[in-house]
Amino acid sequence: MARVIKRYGNRKLYDVQASEYVSLEQVAGIIRGGETVEVVDNVTGEDITAQTLTQVVLEEGKRGRGLLGAELLHDLLRKSGKAIESGVGQVRHGVDELVSASLGRVTRVLQGPQTQELKQLRQQLAQLEATLNRVLEEQEDARRDDETPRG
Repeated sequence: MARVIKRYGNRKLYDVQASEYVSLEQVAGIIRGGETVEVVDNVTGEDITAQTLTQVVLEEGKRGRGLLGAELLHDLLRKSGKAIESGVGQVRHGVDELVSASLGRVTRVLQGPQTQELKQLRQQLAQLEATLNRVLEEQEDARRDDETPRG
């Protein structure tokens, strides 16, 4: 179950479980600790998790801890929202599977890198990146086809 964080009108974030206000940096720490958060607007009850996590990424970037490479950010901005939305579901599924399958291996790698495990993880990551690129290219092609005038 996700840890609930409420955002108030004054933009303050309140961690319901800890019964205290938290900063974006603390939210990032909660996530790094392995927990999932759900951020809701205190007045409307609207789920604003995605917007809040985007803010976390932005703040991390401002502090010089860029979580996403410039090339990936350029690609995301170049692609239409439609392509991102439709491709993200497919990519998220692949990422979830990769993370689930690799979590135990990553722990062992951090304790002492094993050459074969690192090689397998790199191969899986390369496959995932290739899938993401293929999905985004297909979406871009479909968008171009939709925009092509028919006569």
